[in-house]
Amino acid sequence: MECREARELLPAHVDRELGVREAIEIDRHLQGCPACRADYADQQAVRAAVRNHGTYFTAPGHLEDRLRTALPASAPGRVPPGKRSWSWLNAGAALAMVLAIAWSVGLYLTLPTTGDRLADEVVAAHVRSLMSSHVVDVVSSSQHTVKPWFDGKLDFAPPVYDLSADGFPLIGGRLDYLDRRPVAALVYRYRLHTINLFVAPATDGRNVVPQTLSRQGYRIVSWTHAGMAFWAVSDVESAQLNRFTDAFQERGAS
Repeated sequence: MECREARELLPAHVDRELGVREAIEIDRHLQGCPACRADYADQQAVRAAVRNHGTYFTAPGHLEDRLRTALPASAPGRVPPGKRSWSWLNAGAALAMVLAIAWSVGLYLTLPTTGDRLADEVVAAHVRSLMSSHVVDVVSSSQHTVKPWFDGKLDFAPPVYDLSADGFPLIGGRLDYLDRRPVAALVYRYRLHTINLFVAPATDGRNVVPQTLSRQGYRIVSWTHAGMAFWAVSDVESAQLNRFTDAFQERGAS
């Protein structure tokens, strides 16, 4: 994919309107193109600013009185033609205002949350690594080789553990890109399945217990601990991914 085509698709990609194939292609392009990646980050920032800090209409307190006045009277009686026309005009304007507000609220409620967007990014990064055969940058089953490999490539030191004894051998690691920043991707195996564990500094210092969700047939477990945020993603059964998560957390606690 060329930059011209990628930039034409960026707005739709930010709004999650692309199909899976196009989303994977543009993610692959963003990974290798700093200029388009910067444009993508800018558009995401604008979208977040509009959502978090946009001005929303608040109906004034006298709106109910205006609506009652504008609606036709329920009591029988003849209304002068001029007054009847004016009342229906006001009623139509009020109805249009109410519909506009309802549409705006409905649109706001359908916007994806930050967690939804991040979950989609995690799945896209996992699929992208499998499709491009770019599963690892450093191939090693030793945590003492993989962990130092990230030195100088990231502004944080990701925890790396060998989980071979638990049935999840370490394959290696690579650099990836999530939530507008580089992250560490630790790669493990369970039988014939690949497990990507993405690691990045947490946005706050709170510890969050593991939370499980599914996207496009893939399972994700996310949690935060000791200032780090983790996202484990794979197509393994939920029980096995939870067992992997428990094993990783136990190593971190020991």
